[in-house]
Amino acid sequence: MSRIGNMPITIPGGTKVEVLQGKISAKGPKGELSQMILEGTQVSLKDGRMTVTRSGDSGPERSKHGLMRSLLANVVEGVTNGFVKQLEVIGVGYRADVQGRVLNLSLGFSHPVVVPIPDGIQIAVDKQNRISISGCDRQQVGQVAAEIRSLRRPDPYKGKGIRYVGEVVRRKVGKAGAK
Repeated sequence: MSRIGNMPITIPGGTKVEVLQGKISAKGPKGELSQMILEGTQVSLKDGRMTVTRSGDSGPERSKHGLMRSLLANVVEGVTNGFVKQLEVIGVGYRADVQGRVLNLSLGFSHPVVVPIPDGIQIAVDKQNRISISGCDRQQVGQVAAEIRSLRRPDPYKGKGIRYVGEVVRRKVGKAGAK
């Protein structure tokens, strides 16, 4: 039996969840999301709790059971509280700035890097070196954070670049000087 798939999802107050034909839609204070129901799983809503069951016991159905429950839990959590990823910009002269729906980055290139902010995502910059990416869709927040980080990955020698807050970058020893 799936440990994750069998756990019920409690729906907090202020969040409205509807089970439509083949689709779950949730509306809350942070926004509105929908999720397609995977084949081989059924979702039931009763007394403020959502449960996911599977139709059979084959391998693909068992693997989709836990996945479906996790996706639905992320939808409920997203419309209720939202998700946040934070990035640090480390390096001399490296800075970030938000102007309207555009993120401007100075990353040591000969030109500024301009990143358009997608719909459903909010980006805030603290002290020109900490970027907070927030939104209700967990997958979209993570994807935007990964794309921004890929613009200048952390350097293993000096540690310069864009990294997640709390990420540990293994540093390499540089060239050994002449003896």
